[in-house]
Amino acid sequence: MKFKNSTAEFFVPDGQPVAKAFSRVTHLGIGAHQDDLEFMAFHGILECFGKTDKWFGGVTCTNGAGSSRVGAYQDFTDAQLMKVRRAEQNAAAVVGQYGVMVQLDYPSSAVKSTTDKALQNDLKKILLATKPEIVYTHNPADKHDTHIGVVIAALSAMRELPKSQRPKKIIGCEVWRNLDWMLDTEKVQMNVSGHDHLAAALNGIFDSQIAGGKRYDLATLGRRSANATFFEAHASDAATQLIFGMDLTPLIENENLDIVEFVVGFIERFQGDVKTKLSKRLGKI
Repeated sequence: MKFKNSTAEFFVPDGQPVAKAFSRVTHLGIGAHQDDLEFMAFHGILECFGKTDKWFGGVTCTNGAGSSRVGAYQDFTDAQLMKVRRAEQNAAAVVGQYGVMVQLDYPSSAVKSTTDKALQNDLKKILLATKPEIVYTHNPADKHDTHIGVVIAALSAMRELPKSQRPKKIIGCEVWRNLDWMLDTEKVQMNVSGHDHLAAALNGIFDSQIAGGKRYDLATLGRRSANATFFEAHASDAATQLIFGMDLTPLIENENLDIVEFVVGFIERFQGDVKTKLSKRLGKI
């Protein structure tokens, strides 16, 4: 399999042939940066952890060159930091028992481009090789432009697949925006309770980011805890760690659906819910 960047690489933690590693993937995570998969697609990692009939495959699209750096990493060049971040991502693949880990090594500028289709084409090759049942990627209401570039490339790639080869479910996940604002009936609820040690181990691998001034490890577990506690106001918690997702499956079932209108629809329904509750209390309806 040839990708746009000659520096792209495959890593198979258990040493199986690459073709076999790709073909066994059932749950595929497509993230922008090293560590995004562990933060947003932990549900898919757990679904496959320790299994022989389910395998998680990871795709990281960018090279990590633009990462913040202070402390021990403050004098690292882009090339040095890219090497560290690539090694961290592969280490996470070992701990999480991934079936395969792919790092495509794109600069963020290419991912954010509105005209460069290289990432979309690379993702299409991966999707055809893996034929996953479920795909986890960024949600289209994320505030990070690189994350938006990745989800658009992923959706566009899936829309080009024959319908019989498209994933059965696509979930847009939380990273640079929570999805607690969505209507409860529209949230994809991913219960990841009882695996805090594995989550902490995966998140903590990315020392270049944590020591670089961002406590993603604490923030990620805190968000999941908050989701679980604040999900239901009138009942005891049914989970201790909960990840919310946006169901993007309709966008690949019907490629004629407008992505912008589809995503804005979630926001409009949230707005309507807020307006209705306030109006009732104020006696306006």
